[in-house]
Amino acid sequence: MNKTAHRIYLFVLSLIVIVVFAAITYKGYTYYKISLEERFFHPDHTLLKPSGIWGHGMGIIGSLFMILGVLLYMFRKRYRIFSRWGVLKHWLEFHIFLCTLGPILVLFHTSFKFGGIVAISFWSMVAVFLSGIVGRFIYIQIPRSIEGRELSLNEVRDMKGDIGKTLTTSVQLDEESYRIIVDSTKSKAGLYSSNFIVRYFRTKAENRKTLATVKSVLKNKNLSRAQKSEVLSLVKNEMSLNSRIERLVLMQNLFKYWHVAHLPFALVMLVIMIIHVAVTIVFGYRWVF
Repeated sequence: MNKTAHRIYLFVLSLIVIVVFAAITYKGYTYYKISLEERFFHPDHTLLKPSGIWGHGMGIIGSLFMILGVLLYMFRKRYRIFSRWGVLKHWLEFHIFLCTLGPILVLFHTSFKFGGIVAISFWSMVAVFLSGIVGRFIYIQIPRSIEGRELSLNEVRDMKGDIGKTLTTSVQLDEESYRIIVDSTKSKAGLYSSNFIVRYFRTKAENRKTLATVKSVLKNKNLSRAQKSEVLSLVKNEMSLNSRIERLVLMQNLFKYWHVAHLPFALVMLVIMIIHVAVTIVFGYRWVF
């Protein structure tokens, strides 16, 4: 899948989530905003209540989406037989799509009424969803290959080129300008705090300072716009790799801890969901079949 196709793929998935959410909200807004006692007299009560055609259907379809999203990604990630079935990153994006659309449908299935053991499943689902957002942030901070495989520290270091040598062959600058640019792009790990948030903002500030220094050096040099753009691109790439190397080990550790929180909530949600479905069937609730 090329870059354009990938963007279309992400756009379509995002559009589906937005359209479904907007359509259900539009249809049921007047029903969901009134009190539980008043809903019985609403003309759409038999349609939107948890056991109604729409309400029950959203619960079933939403639950299936979440189960399917978990199983498909798990099989693709863990079993070698599926390793050639597309890029892992795209499967993760599809997992996120199903596990975003599914909870939305389940939320409307409850008609915003939570109670009993099902409430534990619902809030576990919310915890899984929110932790998934955090996990996605951590995931994208870890450098990966084009197939989605996590890169090792040595592989990331090998991506760093000799910026001084590249500058020498691409542009003509005096020795002092070379020294300033090369020195400004060296890793400044000693300036970073052990606190991730503090380190993040310090790195941002340091990178802005580095770009300002490089732009100042290039400002009065007899270089074309394309050459200046090339130098800035090299500097930005070098800073990006420095930042990735600095946070790689931290993010790998955070990702391990994240699994400890994400998976138990998912298991609690699935177990109680199964109990809920079994009880519903026992008491004779049916959908369209």
